[in-house]
Formats: sequence, structure tokens, C-alpha cells
Amino acid sequence: MKLHRNLVFATVDSLHLIFNEGKQADKVLKNTLKRDKRWGSRDRGFIAETTYDIVRWKRLYSEIAEVKEPFDRENLFRLVAVWAVLRGIRLPDWPQFAGTPERRIKGRFDEFSKIRKIRESIPDWLDKLGMEELGNQWEKEIHALNATADVILRTNPLKTTKKALQAALSEENIETESITGLPNALKLKERANVFTTKAFKDGWFEVQDASSQKVAKILDPKAGMRVVDACAGAGGKSLHIAALMENKGQVIAMDIHDYKLTELKRRARRNGVHNIETRLIDSSKAIKKLIEKADKVLIDAPCTGLGVLRRNPDTKWKLSPEFLDEIREKQREILSSYSRMVRPGGQLVYATCSILPSENQDQVSHFLASDNGKDFKLVKEEKVSPARSGFDGFYMALLQKK
Repeated sequence: MKLHRNLVFATVDSLHLIFNEGKQADKVLKNTLKRDKRWGSRDRGFIAETTYDIVRWKRLYSEIAEVKEPFDRENLFRLVAVWAVLRGIRLPDWPQFAGTPERRIKGRFDEFSKIRKIRESIPDWLDKLGMEELGNQWEKEIHALNATADVILRTNPLKTTKKALQAALSEENIETESITGLPNALKLKERANVFTTKAFKDGWFEVQDASSQKVAKILDPKAGMRVVDACAGAGGKSLHIAALMENKGQVIAMDIHDYKLTELKRRARRNGVHNIETRLIDSSKAIKKLIEKADKVLIDAPCTGLGVLRRNPDTKWKLSPEFLDEIREKQREILSSYSRMVRPGGQLVYATCSILPSENQDQVSHFLASDNGKDFKLVKEEKVSPARSGFDGFYMALLQKK
């Protein structure tokens, strides 16, 4: 591979915004990739993948390069140099790479490979927490979470079949394969920009990880029901629920952010979904109006997002022990309050994209022992391990109201 100046410079600019200005990696890249109309898919792929790689391995690379934050431009080029050397890419004869100690880089890599928190590139506190909560399994999980995520699609059965979608994508040179146990899921054999395809524009699919597709499955909504997605966000799971209900009945998608619900409406139009009603949670009244009115309630709770680090590697640099304490408190409040929307005999699913027991089964146990939870019983729970499944880390618990 040959390094091209404009692509490397664009990568360094992106890294500056992510590391030094605390901007979100996906948003930074979205803007960077629009910078030059002449860039082809290969060029854009290089910028995105290299940026994500360096974000993912920030601690390891900065220890090898012997640089500390905030990174000046010279230091950012050093991180790129480490990335290139460890991949066997020849460094070009640019002043930014002059005097790069290639042998020293390889030697320091071997040395740091023996220390888990540096090898897996995570903060000290997070490594300690992972060991406390998951024991020896932590090492396997954090290693799996440093792999690059596959692109998984969910076929929209309101518009097409999985077979027809596969054929349509194949015509655009995008090859896919099925995933056992998930009837509408397709995995891309090679990464590709699926958002430019006709099938996407026609609402034939959504991009949704396999683990995330299991959430609506465990909720098992039926046509004609009233289902509340209480933390809907931009609505990936709401759309899945609506499709499983064959557009019959009512899905009430709720969130505290109006802009996310606006995005959900746009996606629903593309998906041909018309049984979703969005409601903004701007006060406790929004919940009170629905007390004991829902057949099923999904609480896809806000969490640390540790299960989806492969997609959002910058998350691990933004997390803190204080944030974890706050989020666990918020999870308890939400579970206690939103569970009141379930009618007698109805069901509730509590889900997170975290792998920490303190955000998952511990929260369910705490809820079941509380006043608002005493009418519920645990029917089943599922933990998706990134190490065992190769997909995102998820937790979901199905609770039945007496």
C-alpha cells in the first residue's frame, strides 16, 4: 500500500478533532469525507478505516510513539507512523515521517503486548472494572471488542423478502450471507457503502447489528397490539417492531430528544411504516398518560455502550467512573418509572448494549425487589457476548407482569 499525502493529511485533521476537541468520530468522518469530490470509495475507505484504527488503538500507539495528549500535529503524524509501521506499510519520504525509529516501534510493540490494558488500548480504570465485573472473561471480551465490526442488514419484510434483497444487492456487486437464527438478517461478505444502493433508498433494509435484531424478537410483538418503545432514539428497533406487527396496531416511539424522533419519522416513511406514533418525553405527564395502557414495553436503556465499542471506539476515551455511576442511577429510575406503562398481564423487555452485569442483570434484580417491580417476574434473559458471537455485546431481559 502506498500512502497518499491528501488522504493522510485528512486523517490527521480528523484525529485532531476527535482527540483534541472531543468531537464524535462518526460525525467528524462524515464531514471529512465530503471535503474532496474527487475521492473515490477506496480513498474514503482509507480515511475512515485509518482514523478508526488509530482511535481504537490510541493508548497503545501513543505509548509506542512516546507522545501524550493533547497531541500536536507532529504527534498525530507519529501516531500515523506507528500505525503504518505495524502494518508493514512503507513510510514515504515526507518531512513529517523523517527519523521514524521503525525498529524501536516494533520492539516497543512486543514489549507492550504483554500488558493487557496497553495491548487492548483501554484506560486503567476500565480494565480494573472489567476484571471486577467479568473476571477472566473480560480479557476475551475486550479483545473481541477491538475487532472491526461486520456490516449487518435487517431486511424490511413490509417491502421485500430476504432473497429479493440479496439479489438486488448482488446486482450492485454487494454479496451477502444469512445469519443462523435471525430470519431477516444479512451479513456483508465485504465492507461496502450500502446507503447509496437503490434497495436502501427504496426502504428494503436498515443497517442493524445481529444482536440488536434480537431485541424485538424477544419482545415478540403481535399485529394489533399497543407497543411502547420508551427510549426509541432514531428508531431502529421501533421500525423492526412495526415490521413484526405487519403495520397493524400501534407503536408509540418515545424519546427525550425531539431531533431523534424527527429522524425516526423520516426513516419510517422510507420503510413504508405507518403504525408508529412519536411522542416526546418532555415531562412525567408523557408517561402518566400511558400507565397500564401498553401490551408490551421496550426499555432500550441508555448505557455505557461498552458492547458496541467495535463500532464506536471513541466511546472508551469519553467514559468515566462518574458517568458509569450516573448511568446506573438513570437506568434504575427509567426502569422503575417506565415499567408502569405495562398493563396487567403485559410484558416488558429491558435491554442495553453493555456487557457489564451492574448495568444488566443487577439492574433487573434490583427492580424485581422494588415496589414497582414486585408485580413482575423474569421470564428469560439473554446475554450476547462479543467474544462468543462475533456480534455486538447486548443484554435483554423479558419480564411478565402478573
